[in-house]
Amino acid sequence: MSIDIETKGENMRKRTAGVVAAILSASLALSGCGLLPFQQDVPFQKSESKDTETKNTEKTEQQPDEEADADTTQDTDTAEDTQQDTDESEERTDAEEDTQEESPLEQASLMAAQYDYDRAIELLKSQSDYDSNTDMQNAVSEYENIRATCTEYPLEQITHVFFHTLIKDPSKAFDGESDSDGYNQYMTTIDEFNKIIQSMYDKGYVMVSPHDMAIVNEDGTMSRGSIMLPPGKIPFVLSQDDVSYYHYMDGDGFASKLVVDENGEVKNEYIEDDGSVSTGDYDMVPLIDTFVKEHPDFSYHGRKGILAMTGYNGVLGYRTDGAYKTGENLQDDQKKFLEEHPDFDFDQEVKEATAVADAMKAEGWEFASHTWGHKNVAERSLEDLQTDDAEWQSYVAPILGKTDMIIFAFGADIGSWEGYTADNAKYEFYKSQGYRYYCNVDSSQYFVQITDDYFRQGRRNLDGYRMYYNPEMLSDLFDVSEVWDSSRPTPVPEM
Repeated sequence: MSIDIETKGENMRKRTAGVVAAILSASLALSGCGLLPFQQDVPFQKSESKDTETKNTEKTEQQPDEEADADTTQDTDTAEDTQQDTDESEERTDAEEDTQEESPLEQASLMAAQYDYDRAIELLKSQSDYDSNTDMQNAVSEYENIRATCTEYPLEQITHVFFHTLIKDPSKAFDGESDSDGYNQYMTTIDEFNKIIQSMYDKGYVMVSPHDMAIVNEDGTMSRGSIMLPPGKIPFVLSQDDVSYYHYMDGDGFASKLVVDENGEVKNEYIEDDGSVSTGDYDMVPLIDTFVKEHPDFSYHGRKGILAMTGYNGVLGYRTDGAYKTGENLQDDQKKFLEEHPDFDFDQEVKEATAVADAMKAEGWEFASHTWGHKNVAERSLEDLQTDDAEWQSYVAPILGKTDMIIFAFGADIGSWEGYTADNAKYEFYKSQGYRYYCNVDSSQYFVQITDDYFRQGRRNLDGYRMYYNPEMLSDLFDVSEVWDSSRPTPVPEM
């Protein structure tokens, strides 16, 4: 394989059904930290859910109805939040019962494998027979010795990597049709992903969360976290964008949804050529879950990754946006879906999506807003973003749960690299809605800001474009020549 390592410009073209959309203007100036808003978020799909002027007109024309809907939605949300709390409580009880089936030594062993030595030691010492149980005493001694070797990792040197939906069948994704170039640029195949994760594991990388890096205190201020790891371990943050299995991806070699299987595990469904449905590890969530079962030391205190979610096509493969229920303001692909599914049950979709999300959270996964309509926050007005976030809170939060994280679409941001200030109206709005953790896309290895008010981190795209044009920028993580999928067409199209 020959890979061109010449650094190319990072102006990204956006394509929707062959129509080139406006390119995001540079909202962040380049600095010594290397912050670069690399607009890298599936631009070849319908880039945003609706044209702004059209949507605003619809809002104006339908305002009375929408106000009534909002009241209804608020009541519904309250009920759903209550039910969700109940469901989560039941899940915790079930999880505790499952845990109780394991011996204290087994529980402590897993805690220690995931670097939670304090909990492991506390658990064993709390056992009534600890003073007479030499196995427990020996385990505590071992964990104390390992804990003594741990050092605090520099938070500003923690990288954040992300993927889009993984390609299960490259022959369908790279079939030369209209979306093939975009898939080649922005997606990663399952084979590449597995090799990347294995390489990172072999190098000592360990998944952590932004919530480990920065902590919101009871008084609302934010303080620095502390990540303690043995020598040779390197923390990183993992995320994935747009895990909605959009309509445009149908038949292109991607999974169709996430499900909870008969064993209570989160897996993917994949629709075969003959219409039959296969269940397996076909995207990041089940692949990581399986990997951590085999390598528990890849996770810090049970952490997994973050899914950055929109809502206009629903979530996790389920059609849960209100438009599918009301039949109003539908896009063509949504109309087609409903026509092809005359027995569509909106409430059942919401129920099943919620069950999947709850199962994921129980396994250490987190969710972030990606804006409801995949909005470019740098270009959109404050009013547009307020309307958009209201949609997210109405149709996504009741399923995935409330979140204090927002991962901006298109690699955009609401401020310069220097940081957010009190005169930034967009920042003040998002903060008022409970968002404290903010992520953009950054071409540099590290970009971390921790202030008294917010946490901010840049992310690195691990996809066809970056691997082809800038393999040297990924060498700390893996060797591109060793993970590259030979089925990927070359050259990868420039942006």
